[in-house]
Amino acid sequence: MDIRNAVVLVTGANRGLGRALVEAFQKAGAKKVYAAARDPASVNVPGAVPIAMDVASPDSISVAARQCCDVNVLVNNAGIAKSGQLFSDEGEAKLREEMEVNLFGPWRVARAFAPTLQVNGGGTVVNVLSVLSWLSMPGSATYCVSKSAAWSLTNGLRNDLAPQGTKVTAVHVGLMDTDMTAGMDAPKSSPRDVAEQIVRAVAEDAPEVLADETSRQVKASLASNRAAYLGPASAA
Repeated sequence: MDIRNAVVLVTGANRGLGRALVEAFQKAGAKKVYAAARDPASVNVPGAVPIAMDVASPDSISVAARQCCDVNVLVNNAGIAKSGQLFSDEGEAKLREEMEVNLFGPWRVARAFAPTLQVNGGGTVVNVLSVLSWLSMPGSATYCVSKSAAWSLTNGLRNDLAPQGTKVTAVHVGLMDTDMTAGMDAPKSSPRDVAEQIVRAVAEDAPEVLADETSRQVKASLASNRAAYLGPASAA
């Protein structure tokens, strides 16, 4: 895709990777960038078009889809992490909340915008996933379940949207320097670098982005290393 012809909508665009994506598409020359957030007043990227959208609200998504009828690149970036343990007292509640945003959110948004993408030539859907789509970490099991499900959703969308000419790109990344990882003391990727990789992938019609060394190593180990499916506590 020629990014200069792109009309992009990014969910969760008011901070972190979402904001970096808005800026990266603008820098690459996108025709228009919609910056979607639950509170559009929280979007402060010059030149972006703020749009109200709560990915947990079908009504909110439907309104946004009617407003943004020129979109040909959809980036499902919005996500949450509650980091619940499966058998904790709050585990089910946390998993349900994460699934609502991390799985059903991109599903709803893709369904709402699929007709628009088709009318506008097919376009591209980008789903921002995680290296935790492929393994489970102690203390974050519910989040890992939601991202694994979102990876499967992404593969399903790729099959179902192919007949209308819509490309689907999966983005896998480890820790990024965002609010979500503020309390973690570990090496982190720059959201700006990850965003630039995503823009290049859209331009090249690439089906997958392995945005850091962690995601590349884990993906490579899946076929040969049982530990790749497990967290450190279970891998011995």
